[in-house]
Amino acid sequence: MENDVHITRAEEWMDSEDHPIPIRDWLVYVNQDPEFRLDSSGKKASPEGSTVRYENLGHAVWTAWSKHEIDGNLAEFDFEDGRITVKNPDEEILGKMKKVAQALQANVQGDDGKRYD
Repeated sequence: MENDVHITRAEEWMDSEDHPIPIRDWLVYVNQDPEFRLDSSGKKASPEGSTVRYENLGHAVWTAWSKHEIDGNLAEFDFEDGRITVKNPDEEILGKMKKVAQALQANVQGDDGKRYD
């Protein structure tokens, strides 16, 4: 089962569109952080189980992750609906998410509502 964790300015991540992180704030952050690479496209699993590539101006990869590119692993940060989402982050990625959230005056919250402070 996938677990999405979100960087959001909303009290509840589902309300991110009402309290969005502007994409310009995210892009400025990514461009000033040398550990990120703006990728502009990502991959998702389709309902049939295949992998689908999609375009997303706010899609970035954290290249300083210790498991980066090992067996094709990428720490993908996906901007959508006023929030930044990472699928199944490990503790190292959660640590980076907290730093990003602090810089963007946001918080980190899982799909289940759990907060990562």
